[in-house]
Formats: sequence, C-alpha cells, structure tokens
Amino acid sequence: MLHDMLHLPVPLLEKILRPIVVYLALIILLRVFGKRELAQLNPFDLVVLLSLSNTVQNAIIGDDNSLTGGLVGALSLLAANWVLNRILFAYPKLNDIVQGEETVLIRDGMLDEKAMRDEILTREELVGVLHKQGIRGLGDVEEATLEPSGTFYVEAKKDSFPRTRHEEILSRIEELMQEVKKLQQSDAAR
Repeated sequence: MLHDMLHLPVPLLEKILRPIVVYLALIILLRVFGKRELAQLNPFDLVVLLSLSNTVQNAIIGDDNSLTGGLVGALSLLAANWVLNRILFAYPKLNDIVQGEETVLIRDGMLDEKAMRDEILTREELVGVLHKQGIRGLGDVEEATLEPSGTFYVEAKKDSFPRTRHEEILSRIEELMQEVKKLQQSDAAR
C-alpha cells in the first residue's frame, strides 16, 4: 500500500513539466478570452471554469494517482505561479502585456457600447455592479472601468446620491460627536 502511494509511475521531469505547461496554457487562454471570464461570473461562465479544472486534470497528472505524484504536481503549480509573479513584478511592461489593460465602460455617465461589446458585458450586468456599490444608475458614475484582474472600479460623480448621502451622514456623525464631547465636558465639570 505504501509503495502504491509513493511510487511515481511517470518520470519526475514529466510530472514537473505537465502542470507548468497546463498552467501557462490556461493563463494564455484566459488572457485571450478576456477579463469577462474573471469578472461577473454568470452560471454559464461558472460551469465553464469548473469544467475546465476537470478537463485539464488528466493533462496535469497523467496516468499517476500516487500521493507523491499529486504533491509533485501541486508543488510544480505553486512554483510556476511564484516564479511568474516574481517575473511580472520585476518587469512591469511584461506584466501589462500578460495582464492586459483596463477597459473604461462608463465615462461621465455615458456608457461605451463598444467597450461593453468587447468585454461581452450586458447593460444589466453592469447596472448590477453599480447597484452593489450603492450607485443608482449610469448618470451617477464619473468613471467605471473593468480592471485586468476582472474587478470593477467605479467612481461616483461628486453630486451623485450615494456620495451626497455619505457626506450628509459623516457631517451628522461629526455633529453628534461634538454634542457628546460637550456633554462629557459638562459632566466632568460637575
């Protein structure tokens, strides 16, 4: 039993190279297919990503189900990720090429239809993102971008409802703090 758990039926070099090749291929494929795959996952995208992991499993492990083989594969994936992150950190221009650039989706309340088509985002999906950030609609947005990582950055207009409401709340909190301070001072004086 111990022999079956630890014996590598696949050569060690192959066991190391398989996960690295699959890792690099997946990075390239996700880059080609766009940030959308990392952003708003609809049920179809989620099924694709879950199936993708199962699809490449055999390419990573080959005919090896041993414990040692799994640990070597995991170590190879983690090492490849570590090395790639260090390289991208050292070479920011290479990082820009690999990660891509941000896409401006809304500027000054105006939706960029071409950018939306390029990123395969529907208006409803984008409005959902805005609502999650407390923004009522497109008109309240100074700029909204889809970052290379798949996250959304939304900057509300200075006169938008959420920002105005936020400032009102902060002002009221400050007034209440001043009142509490006065009460504490009057209690201390007694």
